[in-house]
Amino acid sequence: MKKSYYLFNPGRLSRNDNTLKFTPTDENGVEQKPRYLPVEQIDQLFIFGSVDANSAMYNFLGKNEIAVHFFDYYENYTGSFLSKEFLLAGRMLIKQTEHFSNKKKRVAIAQQIIEGAAWNMIKNLKYYHNRGKSMDEHIQKMELFTKSISGTTRIDELMGIEGNIRQVYYRAFNDILNDFGMEDRNRQPPTDPLNALISFGNMMCYAQVLRSIHQTQLNPTISFLHTPGERRFSLALDLAEIFKPILVDRVIFKVLNKKIIQENDFDQKLNRILLKDKARMKFVEAFESRLTETIMHRSLNKSVSYKHLIKLEAYKLQKHLLGMEEYKPLKIWW
Repeated sequence: MKKSYYLFNPGRLSRNDNTLKFTPTDENGVEQKPRYLPVEQIDQLFIFGSVDANSAMYNFLGKNEIAVHFFDYYENYTGSFLSKEFLLAGRMLIKQTEHFSNKKKRVAIAQQIIEGAAWNMIKNLKYYHNRGKSMDEHIQKMELFTKSISGTTRIDELMGIEGNIRQVYYRAFNDILNDFGMEDRNRQPPTDPLNALISFGNMMCYAQVLRSIHQTQLNPTISFLHTPGERRFSLALDLAEIFKPILVDRVIFKVLNKKIIQENDFDQKLNRILLKDKARMKFVEAFESRLTETIMHRSLNKSVSYKHLIKLEAYKLQKHLLGMEEYKPLKIWW
């Protein structure tokens, strides 16, 4: 079974027969012992830090349909290398464009995305409320905002509601977490450990969603909630909204409350907070573990992983665009 690999300071990346060879470097730039990854086991690579690879290497990766996601020194997602989009279909592209161009159709999809995201955020708070954390006030405010989603007619209205929901939701983090908190959500740059973890986790989720979209006929640049723009795959931003509460936030609650990651796992550099390398690896391990967890799917009547749920979400959107089945977002039922 193919899986994701996370490479920290991978140094030189090259092909060695049917394996990928990389020579990582330590914090001082000194090369370490080479490591090898069998190509047939790789679904995607996450590269943290600089990598040295030539065009022949990327041709090899493309032919083997291996996606590569890049993150810079400051943990920012900078881009992805994806193989040729062999699944793209003209009919799907036309339908996707039609739904974006039609205001009513676009808003209808965007409403569903926000409803799914809000439901999953509220479900997180109810989980902790049932375990002794006082979440009533937060839940009531979020449910009130959620009720106004169906009455919207414009994307900017929806984005405003989504912003209000998330503002209340992030305030609840201070009551869920034992030793960490934040005054406000800030991103560029994150100025406290919790914001740093949220930003890092959200980028990981975005990359996973992008990979799943690439394995369908959907075009990742045509979105419905977020406005399509240059140099970004905005459809991945759309669908990531649904999965951030499930994948990112639950992992954050786990690694902080179980003290897997602690205060001394962060560095402050240039007025921003960064995860240390070992802490980043701990978070990645917990995130990957979450992706491989399985639940019993009610419609399919079989166990599926959280990672596979992302692809199923993209398939549901495809069916909606083709007029086969109305799109309903994933809402946690377990």
